[in-house]
Amino acid sequence: MKVKVVLLAACAVILASCGSGKNVVRSTPNEVVLDTKEEKAPELPQLEQVKRPATTTVNHTETYIQKFAPIAVKKMHEHGIPASITLAQGVLESGSGRSALALRSNNHFGIKCHKGWQGHSVTHDDDEKGECFRKYKYPETSYEDHSQFLLTRSRYASLFKLRHTDYKGWAYGLKKAGYATDKRYPQKLISIINKYNLSQYDRVKPDGSLASKTSSYKAESHKVQKGDTLYSISRRYNISVQRLKEVNGLTDNNISIGQDLLVK
Repeated sequence: MKVKVVLLAACAVILASCGSGKNVVRSTPNEVVLDTKEEKAPELPQLEQVKRPATTTVNHTETYIQKFAPIAVKKMHEHGIPASITLAQGVLESGSGRSALALRSNNHFGIKCHKGWQGHSVTHDDDEKGECFRKYKYPETSYEDHSQFLLTRSRYASLFKLRHTDYKGWAYGLKKAGYATDKRYPQKLISIINKYNLSQYDRVKPDGSLASKTSSYKAESHKVQKGDTLYSISRRYNISVQRLKEVNGLTDNNISIGQDLLVK
């Protein structure tokens, strides 16, 4: 009899450990996590959060733009959403990467869980207390989810008929489709785009070169020649190396012959 009891107990342990393969929900006072497949590791290297600088002279928004512009451009070519719009929304929604939601959950666009979300989540006070927001392991996943959010909802379908350089049409279209309740949401996006010249990123080609639109635009760009360096180009056009990298979405000092660089 004792042998049977031991065998039954052992079987119960084995069955419990094997389970049915379903996801397991864990809960803590501040976070609810649904175990799912790991997020895909980001392809771009500059994905750490924007940390608070030691000095107060640094412009947080410019730092944010410099860091995440390559991702916004990448998503623009993959999904057709203007990089300027994505960046402006990121700046506005995440406080240039310094909001609690961005720092805590890599959620740069304030996307809530919504029905059917099976990823990680975190509670955060917004319109109501303790609302459920999506949590990401990488900021780039937040940018991809933002694209998918717009792509998979029919109310935004008309926006994808606009040119990806028509950032004003996109700004007003987002408000009309119900993306935000703020009546001045389009104006705020456009103001950020104009202030930080984000429309330049809408003209970046997949290979990183600039798509010229007019002859006057060409006059403000430089085609890299043999022997050119960022330093020599900066001296020629009286612009700092840091600014050159910033306006062209460069994350290092590497440039290639034939590449067009914005020099204004």
